[in-house]
Amino acid sequence: MKTTLCWSAFDLLNRENQTKVKETIEEGNLIIFPTETVYGIGANGLNPEASKRIYQAKGRPSDNPLILHIGDRNDVYRYVRFVNLEAEKLMDAFWPGPLTMVFEKNESVPFETTGGLNTVAIRFPKNEIAQTLIRIAGVPIAAPSANLSGKPSSTLFEHVYDDFNGRVDIIIDGGPSEIGLESTVIDMTSDIPTILRPGFVTKKMIEMVLKHPVLDASDTKPTGKVKSPGMKYTHYKPKGDVLLIRGPIEAMVNYVHEQLKRHQGHTVAIICETEYKHLFTVPVRALGSKENPLEMAHNLFSALRDMDKDQVEYIYIHYLNKDELGYALMNRLEKAAGYQIMDL
Repeated sequence: MKTTLCWSAFDLLNRENQTKVKETIEEGNLIIFPTETVYGIGANGLNPEASKRIYQAKGRPSDNPLILHIGDRNDVYRYVRFVNLEAEKLMDAFWPGPLTMVFEKNESVPFETTGGLNTVAIRFPKNEIAQTLIRIAGVPIAAPSANLSGKPSSTLFEHVYDDFNGRVDIIIDGGPSEIGLESTVIDMTSDIPTILRPGFVTKKMIEMVLKHPVLDASDTKPTGKVKSPGMKYTHYKPKGDVLLIRGPIEAMVNYVHEQLKRHQGHTVAIICETEYKHLFTVPVRALGSKENPLEMAHNLFSALRDMDKDQVEYIYIHYLNKDELGYALMNRLEKAAGYQIMDL
């Protein structure tokens, strides 16, 4: 078992620690770091063995591509064959920030990083700690979300510590993630740009920049290889049985009340908007106000992880409004429920 160094963001200002970061990345080892979306588990994205170690540490299938994080916008041209005008427009509008774009890779990026694909997903994160880390490393950092494969993504230091203490070399504590959802992923290699994973940057926001409609394949059940993380395998699921309930909140309250009779002696909990918390007689984890999807996004993965912390056996989640950011929230919750949805 490794000895994991746990640092604050302030520790990165120390020259000796910066040397340690550079050595860790050069040796192909792993560092967990914050971004504005979620925490990432990173290594040298140009080193095939380093990318393999990410998959091993997460227990992640090796055909699930990693995202290459760069520290400067212009670095994208070093790792891809072509950047079209539409990609340039999206870079102008959303980089640095929570948008990942898929390009055709060049020979510098190993297939171990791209899940065996000829395409590579690239993001320029906004978080200053992430940017500092990448600059110190001197190479692009391949980094999926820092969670054991299948578990909810990590938005707090305690999440990554619980999952990876002893598995990685360094964990950097950057406090709570600003956004709390992974980046939007859009494929720029198709004739029409195609969203592969929804996130903070919405379809409407992208279309406003490009001045034309884009496609959305994020709800498509893929077969074979996929170009984006989060499309193919089980994600975000707590250990308990999860059911999404779609319909009036009053109907959900009645349904849960009936289910409590069946689940006597078992632990039951609710995830819903703050406005409805008072309606239930069992423990409720409120995501935030239904008027504030940013608040709900910020709390989503912590709420799912709390279900495991509290050893909840039956979890009922109120189906959220799918407008704008709510679409990305429901993308995660539907996966967390294994697409088990009850219409009332």
